[in-house]
Amino acid sequence: MALAQIRETVSVADYLDGEEVAAERHEYLAGEVHAMSGASARHNIICLNLAAALHRHLAGGPCRVFMADLKVRLSVNEEDFFYYPDIMVACNPADQASHFRTQPSVLVEVMSPSTERIDRREKLFAYRTLDSLREYVLIGQDNPEVVAYVRTENQWSTQRPQPDGVLTLPSLEFSLPVAELYRGTEGL
Repeated sequence: MALAQIRETVSVADYLDGEEVAAERHEYLAGEVHAMSGASARHNIICLNLAAALHRHLAGGPCRVFMADLKVRLSVNEEDFFYYPDIMVACNPADQASHFRTQPSVLVEVMSPSTERIDRREKLFAYRTLDSLREYVLIGQDNPEVVAYVRTENQWSTQRPQPDGVLTLPSLEFSLPVAELYRGTEGL
């Protein structure tokens, strides 16, 4: 007879306290804490290209763009989750916790081979439970692939712009050629 493995869970308060002093980032999944690996140069450039374009576009308005180090907090089936999206746009001025947001409008993940399955399944399911979320965007790190899940009313649709196409985020009245996402990644 096999013995059941007992996992200790970490409280939300202990997780948040630990993240403030941790040398590396961790995601929190219903009481379990998971270390995150570092990102590649391509990953960073893609994130920077999109975040910079969003920042310029949204300047002077209520929306703020965050990159990599601010968490999103959500609850799925009464369990707490904290993820570090690659890019987050938050537009609600009342959503002002110092280390996380709970009401993002847009979330973006740049997929690597090690994160693609989680980004396409786990995070897609979890993020779409957020009432505030209007778009969830997946961007291929190693190939020019963009998938945007867009909420209109209470329905989600999927947009897949081609490499010579345009990424559109209707909730922000924002568009950017897909080629601009990958500008500067040549040879990396």
